[in-house]
Amino acid sequence: MDTQPVRFERSFAVAAADIDDLGHVNNVVYLRWVQNVAAAHWESTTTPVERAEIGWVVLRHEIDYKHPAKPGDHVIVRTWVGRPSAATFERHTEIVRAGDQRLLARARSLWCPVNPATGRLRRIDPELHDRFYAR
Repeated sequence: MDTQPVRFERSFAVAAADIDDLGHVNNVVYLRWVQNVAAAHWESTTTPVERAEIGWVVLRHEIDYKHPAKPGDHVIVRTWVGRPSAATFERHTEIVRAGDQRLLARARSLWCPVNPATGRLRRIDPELHDRFYAR
């Protein structure tokens, strides 16, 4: 049976502190949005016990900036997971301006699950990963 990743989204208002010297949202803020929506997606799909047993570290972020977000904008940040490999999970994120749905940035991140107590790599039960997919 084919499965589709479940998309998850959050909206954010551009704050005055998000604006850099060029008058648009600083690239570090986009990264913060990518990480915040990933964490919210994880928390919405897992139990407190699972969250206590599984931590995440980022191995890589790739962000393509398409158009700037500016003061007064509201953005929608959408994320979904890709297929896992033996030690990494791929996560995709799109950031769009709420007013016109214009794509502002697209990100691809690689995350590694770890045991929070030891910091060592750990495997994820396939059933847990499958919760992030619609059947």
